This record gives sequence, structure tokens and C-alpha cells, in this order.
Amino acid sequence: MRAIRGATTVDADTVEDITERVVTLLGTIMERNGLVEEDIISILFTATEDIVATFPATAARSIGLGAVPLICARELAVEGSTPHCIRVMLHVESDRSRADIHHVYLEGARGLRDDLPD
Repeated sequence: MRAIRGATTVDADTVEDITERVVTLLGTIMERNGLVEEDIISILFTATEDIVATFPATAARSIGLGAVPLICARELAVEGSTPHCIRVMLHVESDRSRADIHHVYLEGARGLRDDLPD
């Protein structure tokens, strides 16, 4: 089992923007890591307190991940943190080594984990 991290930001707190960015984030994570739905054990989303239009998990369900256990939580409100940010952690079945896992940070979240390889 492995955990894969990622994050993205939205330009506006709208259902459309949240859905588009979450779908892109999950699609990119799955593509870069060679995953299919059956590989995913569960997904944990967090969102900053300025995101209230919809649940990130609702966006995940829109691409057919309804059978995957999904949960959303509120990100800590830390002064100076990235606004309009959605973070994700996927727990997956994978034979890949930790070095072969590709974490994905998009949009305004690109600089959150500069220490990680692509």
C-alpha cells in the first residue's frame, strides 16, 4: 500500500471551478502513477475554509469514483497559507517503490512541496 499526495487551487469558490480542478488533479495523479479505480483504497480531501460551494468528494464521484470511500475535512486555518486550496491523499494498492510514486501539485499549489520529485 502507498499514499499519494496532491493539491490544487481554485480561482473561485464555485461548483464548476472546484469540480474542474479536482477532476484534473485526480486524473493527473492516476495517469502519472498508472492507477485505475480498483487500485484506490480510499481518498481523503481537505479544503481551506474559503471553499464552501461543494465537497471535493462530489467532484470525485462525478468521474465514477463512487465505490471508493471518500471523505472531506477542513484544512487548518494557518496564517499565510495558500487560499482556495484543495489537498488530497489517496491510499492505493501499488507495488511501486516510494521513489516511483508521483505526487501532483497543480495551479497555485505547485510550490507547496518543492522538496518532492515530479
